[in-house]
Amino acid sequence: MLSKRPSSEPITQQSKLLPSLFEHIDEDQRLTVFHVGLALPETVDFFSRYRCKLHFVDLFAELPIVSNEENNPSLGQQFGDLLRFSPGTRFDICLFWDLFNFLDSDAITAFLKELRPYLHTGCLAHGFSVHNLKSTQSDQLYGIREIDTLRLRARPAALPAYAPHNQGRLKTLLSGFTFERSVLLPDSRLELLLRAKA
Repeated sequence: MLSKRPSSEPITQQSKLLPSLFEHIDEDQRLTVFHVGLALPETVDFFSRYRCKLHFVDLFAELPIVSNEENNPSLGQQFGDLLRFSPGTRFDICLFWDLFNFLDSDAITAFLKELRPYLHTGCLAHGFSVHNLKSTQSDQLYGIREIDTLRLRARPAALPAYAPHNQGRLKTLLSGFTFERSVLLPDSRLELLLRAKA
């Protein structure tokens, strides 16, 4: 059972890598964005300045995503059901946040296999990982306030299935992406900028 957590006011966090997602975006360019998590008002407001289509899929609400029980569908089937996008959808930007801290190796592989057909070559992605596997679980809802500023809210309950991967392991698991940059944050998290391979 998930423990209830006290609510707290949103906090802001500067991002060194988020601006890189937008530095080559032309005002008239149409963007297609995949956002893992809830559609927070500041994020919707932020993207209203662009010509874009937003796809929000709250995979965090589906945790734990596992396929080790007889009655569970395969991981591929589960992610296939969750990632049902219109034919021809191709994402320019993916916002993974800290999803990979809550998926085991098999789940990450299955997730990326289902997502891959929807990625433009060179699609940029942003997310968070951990520098140290002993890092404390951070349960945050992520929103974009400005091009270089995130707004974080504490989730009302801790997410299940926290099992982070170190950067070396994550690079292996995310083999369809190159790691463009990573920044070590004061709380020992890593901010990541990824690019989809051809």
